Amino acid sequence: MELRGFGIAVASLVALFWAASGTQRERALLTGGGTQGAPELVRDREAAAAARPDDPEVARELAQAYLDAQQPGLALALLETAPRSTVRSDAGGASDARTRHLYARALLDQGRNDEALAVEASVVASCEPLAEGAPPSRGCDALILAAAVRRAAILKELVALGVEDTRAHPEISFVAYQNATREARVAAP
Repeated sequence: MELRGFGIAVASLVALFWAASGTQRERALLTGGGTQGAPELVRDREAAAAARPDDPEVARELAQAYLDAQQPGLALALLETAPRSTVRSDAGGASDARTRHLYARALLDQGRNDEALAVEASVVASCEPLAEGAPPSRGCDALILAAAVRRAAILKELVALGVEDTRAHPEISFVAYQNATREARVAAP
């Protein structure tokens, strides 16, 4: 009997220590090792942007770093006020699809779904020739086209359901996401 009680006590202590260790002290897998964290990446991109203020590629990378660091307001300000902003049309009349796609994400993160839908629809329209084999506009590739089509479908559902802030209304946002990504499959007999 004493041995059984001792075994139960040891098992209880092991279970207690295991439960007390918890997951709150675990390190994130992506921030350890050789990858940079968001603050370091933002600092590096800001330094590059300061060194080359007229380079739209550097501005796009900095805006992406701001979005990755959960700072969509900074990304919007950067994209809208960059000296050679590729969000607006340049001298040639065409803007870069990659930058407009990034701009749409920043608008979405800011809760401006109507504007994000309009921007994303323009990305889809400018990249559609790629699907037909025609030469695409600047910044278009298959990945941008696929991502823009998918995001535009989700944004269309969000706007139809009247959702402006997806974080404030997660249930309705989830319904919009499901409606936009639903697929019908027909089984062959």
